[in-house]
Amino acid sequence: MFGIETKKILVVALVLLAGMVLRDWSMREIEHPPGILVPERPSQVDLENSAIVTIDSYRLKPRADIQIRARVLSREDYSWGDEADLSPVDLALGWGVMSDQAVLDRISIKQSGRWYYTRYELPAPIPDQAIIQNSGNMHMIPANDWVRKKLKKIRRGDIVQLRGQLVDIDGDSGWRWRTSLSRNDTGGGSCEIVYLQDILVEERS
Repeated sequence: MFGIETKKILVVALVLLAGMVLRDWSMREIEHPPGILVPERPSQVDLENSAIVTIDSYRLKPRADIQIRARVLSREDYSWGDEADLSPVDLALGWGVMSDQAVLDRISIKQSGRWYYTRYELPAPIPDQAIIQNSGNMHMIPANDWVRKKLKKIRRGDIVQLRGQLVDIDGDSGWRWRTSLSRNDTGGGSCEIVYLQDILVEERS
C-alpha cells in the first residue's frame, strides 16, 4: 500500500503531467489543406530620421515600417542573452509558395540559436531561392504587454497579420544587433528584427 506522502507525490505528478498534456494540446500545429494561403509578400516602407525608441538600456532605431501577413512555419522561445531581454520569441514565417501545405509537407523546418533551418529530400519541392524569397526568421520585440501575451499564444500553422518596424539596436554595454531590410538575403544578418506594435491571429479552422 502507498503511504500518505507517496500518494501526495503521485497526485502532484499526475497534475503536472495533465498540465503538460493540456499545454501541448493547446499549442498543437494548425493543419491546412494544400494551396497557397498567403499570396501577398510583406509590405515595407523605409524610414529616415525616425525617433529612437528606448527600452531599458537599449536604443532601437527604426529603419522601416513593415506589415506582414504570413503563415507561422515555426516558433522558438528564448530566455537568456541580450537578445532575449528584448526579443523572447522568434517566428519563422512563410508566404507565397512557403504557405502551401503541399510544399511544407516535404520540408523539415527547425529553429535554434536565433537561426532558421530548412531540410528536404531530393528532388527539392521548390528551388532554394524560392524558399529564401518566400520565408524569413524574424526576431519579435513586443511593443507592449498586450502584444507579448498574444505572441505567447501563437501556434505553428497560424495565419497572422503583423504590423511594426524593422529596427537596429544599440545597448549601453556596446552590444549591437542589426536588422535585415531585404527578403532576398540569407546567412548572417539576414533575419529581421521587428518592433512589433500590433498582431492579429486569423480565425483558426
